[in-house]
Amino acid sequence: MENFTFKLQPEDKKPLYEQLYRYIIEEIEAGRLKNGEKLPSKRAICAHLHISQSTVETAYGMLTAEGYLRARPKSGYYVSADLYRPVSRTPASTACAAPVPREQARYDFSTGAVDTGVFPYASWARLSREVVSQNPQLLQRGEAQGDMAFRQALAEFLREYRGVRCQPDQIVVGAGLEYLLNVLVQVLPENSVYGLEDPGYYAAWQVLRNHGRACRMIPLDDSGLREDKLRESGATVAFVTPSHQFPMGCTMPVSRRAALLSWAREDENRFIVEDDYDSEFRYASRPIPAMQSLDDGGKVIYVGTFSRSIAPSIRVAYLVLPRRLLPVYEQRLGFAASTVSRFEQQTLAAFLQRGLYGRHLRRAANLYRKKQQVLLEELAKIPGAQVWGAQAGLHFLLTVPGKSEEWLVAQAAKAGVPVRGLSSYCRACDCPESTLVLGFAGLQLEDIPAAAQTLREAFEDKIQNS
Repeated sequence: MENFTFKLQPEDKKPLYEQLYRYIIEEIEAGRLKNGEKLPSKRAICAHLHISQSTVETAYGMLTAEGYLRARPKSGYYVSADLYRPVSRTPASTACAAPVPREQARYDFSTGAVDTGVFPYASWARLSREVVSQNPQLLQRGEAQGDMAFRQALAEFLREYRGVRCQPDQIVVGAGLEYLLNVLVQVLPENSVYGLEDPGYYAAWQVLRNHGRACRMIPLDDSGLREDKLRESGATVAFVTPSHQFPMGCTMPVSRRAALLSWAREDENRFIVEDDYDSEFRYASRPIPAMQSLDDGGKVIYVGTFSRSIAPSIRVAYLVLPRRLLPVYEQRLGFAASTVSRFEQQTLAAFLQRGLYGRHLRRAANLYRKKQQVLLEELAKIPGAQVWGAQAGLHFLLTVPGKSEEWLVAQAAKAGVPVRGLSSYCRACDCPESTLVLGFAGLQLEDIPAAAQTLREAFEDKIQNS
């Protein structure tokens, strides 16, 4: 404790947990707290700094979720990050396809659904009316990268909530992630070789293949995409989902993020595409800052969307391009019009600026947390069932040992419930057996016990053909 010289600044506007969080990160990155070193206990920190235990638990929880610390049962917290450099941080808050059409399903376990009941109908309608009535010039053609007012609001939001460091001129707005992937293919060097997570996001692979780009499937471990296999693959662009890997559900710790950034810095033509998938919803800790916040070399292309947090039909996604790629974008794509309605952009801008989006996220997160909790409690009644990847996001994995994936999917279909097997997302890796990918956002809270019971009875082979 004598080396723990941190002093709180009560006059600082930053919360106390954030001050403690920032201090410990700075100590680790400066090498004063070394890999494997034990930190003071929560009780000792409370006594030393005269703060509440909840303050320390919040800071330690964020650091553990991010990979800076690891918790050892009955032992304490230890430094687990071996960083390659100091950084400036701002914490933030083919196989088994679904055999039943969603519209005919009794319950919706798809990963693409959201709860439409949580949509902010009243405030969205009010803002839309304001935009339509007060801005007739929005009927005119807008900027290729998106309206400046929206990009300014978005840059401020990303800085505050995700730690993303960018200016509005680095943002490109587009109608959905798939469209923006098409943009990226035209901005990045033509001879780029893309390293994709395996298992991973199928649409990314398909877009790249449609453009004739070389793809390498990179296996995962518990920390996400394997940096050693990425090096062996010869890839020059790594596509990753570090906040909540899809579909495995793991969160990439800071040590792996640092290793990937180190890989990217070794060659001027190497880049990392960070798809910040499911970053809005975390249940075990506060939101983890984006990988882009660690990057001081212009190596990370940040990708985000409002489809998960608001609604899939809100086809508003965005890229944050490193400055070195902006001239290429302007030369090759600057002539085009934005693919997103200017009215929708301005509505979203007001939604962000007035704090309504942050309020919506809190409301949605509380609902989804409750849904997940109820569903996990119900699925635990399935003999031998194991759940993983549930610390964040709107999906998790369910393994039912002793049953084949094909059988599980077929039994669920017999019960009128479409589900997808994990092998649907695997291309070259050894896929874990007997595992399903279950989304829960589209389920109504009151229907979850019955939905889980339907799966349980299906897997116990009690469902008869109707």
